[in-house]
Amino acid sequence: MIYSTLLQLQHVQERGFNRMQSDTSRGQDQETIFWLGDPLCSDPALVGGKAANLSLLAESFAIPPGFAVTSEALDQAIKSGFSVETTEVEGELLPEALYELICEAYRSLSERCGQEQVSVAVRSSALDEDGASSSFAGQHATFLNVSGEEAVAAAIARCWRSAFSAPALYYRSQQGIDSGSIGMAVLVQQLLPAEVSAVAFSANPVTGDRGEVLINASWGLGESI
Repeated sequence: MIYSTLLQLQHVQERGFNRMQSDTSRGQDQETIFWLGDPLCSDPALVGGKAANLSLLAESFAIPPGFAVTSEALDQAIKSGFSVETTEVEGELLPEALYELICEAYRSLSERCGQEQVSVAVRSSALDEDGASSSFAGQHATFLNVSGEEAVAAAIARCWRSAFSAPALYYRSQQGIDSGSIGMAVLVQQLLPAEVSAVAFSANPVTGDRGEVLINASWGLGESI
């Protein structure tokens, strides 16, 4: 299993190198950050299902503001030399132009929230998450209570790298999902200082019984859920 996963990671890295050598006629000016409520942010092909659904909610309801860094941004980052391997200095290794875009968006979000450095949740939003046959539950990273430009950029990089981790690649292998076409967007959203957090399932996740609703709750931000 480990050997198979390492081979998949090698394939992903080679694919990233090949893309760095490929045609870049699309240019570097393609938008890579969309705000919740923007119609473009409601497209799961650009920002994944998690961010797209929140953006649809934002069009009609008051939810904490935020933005999505698109999967295209990851593609461009890999072309610019971004490594999908784990490192201790993720934020510093993002391409400079993308790093500045993220910092600018975070500053704008802080201004919208009336704070100097707003606390945010940084959440993975893969393009093939929450599908009919695969959920990727627990496979990709989420970071809560993140504040500061550098910390947010580092959390985004860690979310991206979590898509290429050995457990995530093995899960893809088990589900028959191509590891050569990984698309990962990242959601950055104002974090509410919750006293209690919960998730509700409209069907029993173990038995599949739709006559049952399961609510899992805990004190605090919900990191134990």
